[in-house]
Amino acid sequence: MTQKERLLEIRKNMKKRRPPFRRVESWRYIRVKDSWRKARGIDSRTRKKTKAGVTSPSVGYRTPKKTRGLHPSGYEEVRVVKLRDVQNLNPKKHAIKISRRLGAKKRIELIDFAQKRNFKILNIGISQKQMDEYEALLESSTAGLEEEEEFLDEEDFEDSYDEEDIEDEE
Repeated sequence: MTQKERLLEIRKNMKKRRPPFRRVESWRYIRVKDSWRKARGIDSRTRKKTKAGVTSPSVGYRTPKKTRGLHPSGYEEVRVVKLRDVQNLNPKKHAIKISRRLGAKKRIELIDFAQKRNFKILNIGISQKQMDEYEALLESSTAGLEEEEEFLDEEDFEDSYDEEDIEDEE
């Protein structure tokens, strides 16, 4: 077990034991949201850190410095939008998170490029079978555009009515 793996295991165990830090009296009032805020009341048991108060964040709950900001798999997360973003990365150190705003066509190119270079992709989001179907759909849509389009004859635009029919209606 390497040092990095050992530290990741320590971080994982620490996170299990860490209490959920809740804002004081968020369970009591709907208007007070659950996200942590520092207790500032003059008589606050939480601020005074008494046994009766809610647990508040402190230095002792911190994880090892080398593992902070890492994905649970141990890789550094990197958000990628273009192919050139991937070219400067190391597949042993970085894991890729593909931008949500990227379309299907460019996403497939980016995934292929990253998989050929053995990158871990954190948010493919679909199975390989669905990926193949998606690629087939894209290929069929581009093949349809490449075929020559048929132009409509002038006859198609002519009215189906004869001039006599129009006169009878008036």
